[in-house]
Amino acid sequence: MSHVDTEIASQPACWRRALDTHGARLQALPRDGERVAVIGCGTSLYIAQTYAALRESAGRGETDAFAASEFPAARRYDRVLAISRSGTTTEVLTALKQAAGTPTVAVTGDLGTPVKDAADTVVDLSFADERSVVQTRFATTALVLLRAGLGLVPPDLLRQAEYTLGTRLPEEFLGARQFTFLGSGWAVGVAHEAALKLRGTAGAWTESYPAMEYRHGPISVTGPGSVVWFFGEPPAGLLDQVRATGAYATVSPGDPLADLIRAQRLAVALAGRRGLDPDQPRHLTRSIVLADHLVES
Repeated sequence: MSHVDTEIASQPACWRRALDTHGARLQALPRDGERVAVIGCGTSLYIAQTYAALRESAGRGETDAFAASEFPAARRYDRVLAISRSGTTTEVLTALKQAAGTPTVAVTGDLGTPVKDAADTVVDLSFADERSVVQTRFATTALVLLRAGLGLVPPDLLRQAEYTLGTRLPEEFLGARQFTFLGSGWAVGVAHEAALKLRGTAGAWTESYPAMEYRHGPISVTGPGSVVWFFGEPPAGLLDQVRATGAYATVSPGDPLADLIRAQRLAVALAGRRGLDPDQPRHLTRSIVLADHLVES
């Protein structure tokens, strides 16, 4: 069994630990009414986007999400929240340095890294750190913690996750040539993360969009051999339009975060079918560290 297989399967336990021990960690998270920027790279960016949408929709304060490399340092925020599993990513460390004078918080899986000194406050999720290159349990555990801070964790989320781990993947998934992931609201970030998981792990042709944007061009790539995956309820009429293309459509009635586990499992399964090692995806490393930037810092 690969490391990523083990890490995917451990997510309910990690989520439970985050929820059972979240008290001290929550004190470091943004306070109600604060104007917040959330930054990350790759998977962490999509978790940032998801949290930002959740926080704003809950009325907790204006919240923007940025790729760390695109952080607008001249814009005023009350707090900057960085998500970084490795704690070493150059863009994140640079953005935290640029945010000097603004309270900063970093959620990380490794306290023995530069992010510990780069941020004013560090939230330790080392129990959810991973050996694999691709992120699974760290990212989802971070989102569970952030949702707990908003009071937005469904009481049956862990049960949903355990159920998803035990379900069989449809053969239509395994034989598909192309995947489109769609979501609305905070599930847009989940859709982007699902697409990234399949691309990074299995080299699959994947796309992701806000659900309503799918009508504005992307539907043209869909047809027999495609899978269109909705995180959450599809907009009225869109499901029928997808099915009319000949694609296989899937809709999960449960929480999008629990359904993300299904996409993670699919990524590993597709990698296996293609003779790829899911623990060593092509051209990827655990962290992007640019030596010149670190020297300059």
